[in-house]
Amino acid sequence: MEIKEKEELVQQQYLTFFLTDEEYAINIQRVKEIIEYTTVTKVPKVPEWIRGVINLRGNVVPVVDLAVRFGLEERPITKTTCIVIVEIEQDTERTVMGVLADAVNQVIDLAPKDIEEPPAFGTRVRLEYLFGMGKLGKKFALILNIDSVLSNTELLTVSTLQPEAVDARSDAGERATEQLEA
Repeated sequence: MEIKEKEELVQQQYLTFFLTDEEYAINIQRVKEIIEYTTVTKVPKVPEWIRGVINLRGNVVPVVDLAVRFGLEERPITKTTCIVIVEIEQDTERTVMGVLADAVNQVIDLAPKDIEEPPAFGTRVRLEYLFGMGKLGKKFALILNIDSVLSNTELLTVSTLQPEAVDARSDAGERATEQLEA
C-alpha cells in the first residue's frame, strides 16, 4: 500500500491535444485555460509560426501555431480548433501565450514508469522540445517541454509583441481621435 501511495504522489496530469494526426501532451500545471478559436490579429515582422495575437480579457496574448513551428503544414481552422493558453517560464520570467490545437483530447494521469525517453529518430519534433513519450495504451503521446519549445531569442520576439500591440492600439485610437476633432 505504501508503494502505491508514493507512486501516486509522483504521478502528474497532462492535457493531450492533436496537431495534424499526432497526439501531444503538456503538463496540466502549465495550462491556464482552453478557449474556443477566436479572431487572431496578424502582426507584421514575426516568425510565420506566430499566428498573431488575441485579446484575452484585455491582455495581448501571442498565439503560436506549433504545427508550423515543427515544420508541418499550416492547418485549416475547424470547429474543433482551439487555443490552449499556457504559461511559459524562461529565465525566471513568465509569459502567457496561446498554442493552437486542432482538437483537445483529454487529461491523463501519467506515472514516471509510463513515460519513455524520446527516440533519437522518427519524430517530427526536435528532441530538445520533448520531455518524453507518454504511454496511452498501445500508442504514445509526445510530451512537450513547453519551456524549451521556444528559444530565448524567439521568446524575446514574442514578448515584444505585447507592448507593440498595445502601442498600435493606442496609436490607432489617437489617430481616430484626431480625425474626429478635424
